[in-house]
Amino acid sequence: MLRAMSGAGFDPREVPVSQVDEHLPVLPPDWLQPAALRQHFAEVPLSPPERPGDGGRFAGREPRAAAVLVPLVMRESGVQVLLTRRTEHLRDHAGQISFPGGRVEESDADAWATALREAEEEIGLAAEWVEPIGQLPRYQTVTAYEVQPCVALLRPDFVLRLDEGEVAEAFEVPLGFLMDPARHQRHRVRLPGVDREFLSMPWWHEGREYFIWGATAAMLRNLYHQLRQGR
Repeated sequence: MLRAMSGAGFDPREVPVSQVDEHLPVLPPDWLQPAALRQHFAEVPLSPPERPGDGGRFAGREPRAAAVLVPLVMRESGVQVLLTRRTEHLRDHAGQISFPGGRVEESDADAWATALREAEEEIGLAAEWVEPIGQLPRYQTVTAYEVQPCVALLRPDFVLRLDEGEVAEAFEVPLGFLMDPARHQRHRVRLPGVDREFLSMPWWHEGREYFIWGATAAMLRNLYHQLRQGR
């Protein structure tokens, strides 16, 4: 069932939108400034996730640990979220929008080590440009990965070097756009014996759509949920 959802036979764009969360508040711009983000993660306790994930119910195996980097670029125009688009020939999640990251290796000291290693391997992002500020709750994917999102600020003068076998492109989306729940679309899809809901946050740039959905959209929604805490 997972392959039916993430493989060539499933196009999330074709699933109708069942709801848009425009009734929820937009996060004020001053909450999304680097200093405010640092302060929030330093002072506000981590909240349980709004969207914990599917817990691998379609995978039929034990969970595996993984980590991703949630890179927030400190641009003069405002904080941007750095995302990647995976190459089309990959076996898993081909063409999907994702954070840099992957499976925890035995040599990794912790989730941060995994996230930073994977970011350097996938997009050539050196750790010297990265300022860790906090983590989000773990997210459990349908493929039975327990993903630890690691949130970091990036100095804007970084240089990327993409692994062309894995990453087709890297691009940035304004954090304010992604933290606006009017951009959060809910979709429901019927699978054998179960209804599943997923989020999407489509981003259009220069006439092209970047369809952010699934685990990436869910972790962004958990970031929105976390930043509302303690207000």
